[in-house]
Amino acid sequence: MRARAGGAVFARTVAEPPWGLRLAGSIQLAVHAVVRGRGWLWLDAPESAVELTPGNVTLVRGGPDHYIGHEPGADCLEPEEFRARHAHEGRADAPRATVFLCGAYQFSGDVGSGLLDALPQVLTLSSAIDDPIRDVVTLLSRELAESEPGQPTVLDRLLDVLLVLAIRSDFRRSPTAPRWYRASVDPRLHAALQAMHEDTAHPWTVPELAAISGLSRAAFARAFRDALGQAPMQYLTDWRMTLARDHLRADKLSLARIAGAVGYSSPYAFAAAFRRHHGQPPGVWRQREAIRADPASGTGHLTA
Repeated sequence: MRARAGGAVFARTVAEPPWGLRLAGSIQLAVHAVVRGRGWLWLDAPESAVELTPGNVTLVRGGPDHYIGHEPGADCLEPEEFRARHAHEGRADAPRATVFLCGAYQFSGDVGSGLLDALPQVLTLSSAIDDPIRDVVTLLSRELAESEPGQPTVLDRLLDVLLVLAIRSDFRRSPTAPRWYRASVDPRLHAALQAMHEDTAHPWTVPELAAISGLSRAAFARAFRDALGQAPMQYLTDWRMTLARDHLRADKLSLARIAGAVGYSSPYAFAAAFRRHHGQPPGVWRQREAIRADPASGTGHLTA
């Protein structure tokens, strides 16, 4: 999974009842884990609240605001007011205290958006005693207990690990897991998909990918289409275009550098492929995206 946390906001809180926190739907993905005590999380209807208990991790995808509190329907404060009210409730061993972690995960680009689209609005995962998810939550809690040099980087990477483990756990048990995940765990396709993802610049061919999979060309092409609904080269082109869009949005690489990074022999070949895929040259697309992302342009609110 190429989506990574960037500038993740994570906090460890100790609160005694009554307490409640409102979190804005503009957060792309929120992560909640209770270390001690318990809490409740809900969207619009408190009667549909889910319980937050130690060992569980709950992910909430952006969209509607969501709320967490000591009981369903508790009065919920904005984050700044909540922090001010509970700033001095620092004793994690107080009998009625709840110790919980809240994280805000920011994705960038189409790879991250695709991952978000595969998640339900609210996902709660219960981990077993020996589940590594519990270990990561414990590490996060310890890291947040004191401020140390390099803490933002440590939190970003721990959050990456937590999300990968949580999403993998959900997809593994879900009958509606996205096609790309089911294909990635198919022993006939795993090696070929990994090769395409990890070395996108390579000039892959169907016979070469079939050989990696240990299948004949016909058997590989058939298994690939059955699993992913498209031919191998079509999938590879779509993946290259996804990475190209992320490069065009996120960095200042020249078109020649992007072309090489995503598997095209020249910027002209890349531009022709991009135009076929998107209806306009990559340079024009990049300029349009820069304007949309710039609040000073007056149009940034449209893409928020």
